[in-house]
Amino acid sequence: MAAAAAATFLPHTPTPRRRLAVAVHSPTRHRLSLVFSGPSDGALSVAAAEKADAGEEAAASAPRGGGGGGGGGKERRRVVRKAWEKLVRWSRSWRRRNRSDVVETTRKVVVLGGGSFGTAMAAQVAAKKADLEVSMLLRDDLVCRSINHSHINWLPENITATTSASDALAGADFCFHAVPFSSSFLEGISTHVDPKLPFISLSKGLELNTLRTMSQIIPQALGNPRQPFIVLSGPSFAVELMNKLPTAMVVASKDKKLAAAVQQLLASPNLRISTSNDVTGVEIAGALKNVLAIAAGIVEGMHLGNNCMAALVAQGCSEIRWLATKMGAKPTTLSGLSGSGDIMLTCFVNLSRNRNVGLHLGSGEKLDEIMNSMNQVAEGVSTAGAVIALAQKYHVKMPVLTAVARIIDNELTPKKAVMELMNLPQVEDV
Repeated sequence: MAAAAAATFLPHTPTPRRRLAVAVHSPTRHRLSLVFSGPSDGALSVAAAEKADAGEEAAASAPRGGGGGGGGGKERRRVVRKAWEKLVRWSRSWRRRNRSDVVETTRKVVVLGGGSFGTAMAAQVAAKKADLEVSMLLRDDLVCRSINHSHINWLPENITATTSASDALAGADFCFHAVPFSSSFLEGISTHVDPKLPFISLSKGLELNTLRTMSQIIPQALGNPRQPFIVLSGPSFAVELMNKLPTAMVVASKDKKLAAAVQQLLASPNLRISTSNDVTGVEIAGALKNVLAIAAGIVEGMHLGNNCMAALVAQGCSEIRWLATKMGAKPTTLSGLSGSGDIMLTCFVNLSRNRNVGLHLGSGEKLDEIMNSMNQVAEGVSTAGAVIALAQKYHVKMPVLTAVARIIDNELTPKKAVMELMNLPQVEDV
């Protein structure tokens, strides 16, 4: 019980008996009223009643008088303290009895995709309890057999893999979407998806032709506008999650109860989960930080120095904030885990795939050669094309991020992009 009891004593007509009523409102939306009554000699009896109510404040009231002298005030304070202690004990007990324990009630989780982050999430959830079934839906039957028979990557025993969508999705309580943007893939499995199955998106990016985010793609592809949706984002590399290094992320959903449920499902001693209702902010920050990471890699590849790197990333952060807020995001989201946190990790650490793409571009390599040499997807490459369209649609100037898009489209060389950026009109810092 977070709130402290506040006692208020109101004047009234003295009576031979003394009554003290204490009502406590808890976040559980239940109110417990304790009524202490007894004769003026201080012998008290207790009656308790529970009522549904909303609120979070605690209030206590007791009549003046009836006890005579200064001892009455002391006794009233003692009774209030006893009442409050009893209420705290009751509240904790009630919440333990009535809390919906997501981990206990969850029987099966499905992960769509077998990439590094999807695998890390599968391992994270599987570690919550031994009898939780975690099913991975993959395309490669050979990889499925490797997981099922030898548990490659040191995966927990309760993780299985299959190529059958019907088998993977049957009876699932939660679904992690960990595959690249593909409406056709989702449309292909839609007949096996329960309309109430929550989808947790791990994918970061924008659909190039439509500018849609995953919160729009998933419900539309599944043919269910009410499909429960959550986005998981934040500064996190799969390898560090697998190694159980301390990590903090955020889950965002318009449904606060659903966000809290996913928070409970994922949280562990090594993974801290915060909640948000700003789905737009979390998705846009997660998509555009990959484009900014390519820009940071280009600066590194060209050996332009730390001053240039800091200036470029700062400008890129401003551009992401300008666009996201125009699209309805909260400014505070852009300075949180899914914004500044993810940007710093992706722009400054060599494990970032998008940063490495930029590093090779800045070194003079061709994009086709870079992409062919990679065995994982760099989402920023496909997202960059959407940046120019978004900037035009929302009338936002984004010189750094649009320069990346032009470099990827071979309209601009990294060297010329730097010259253009340095020759932009001098403006007031924002």
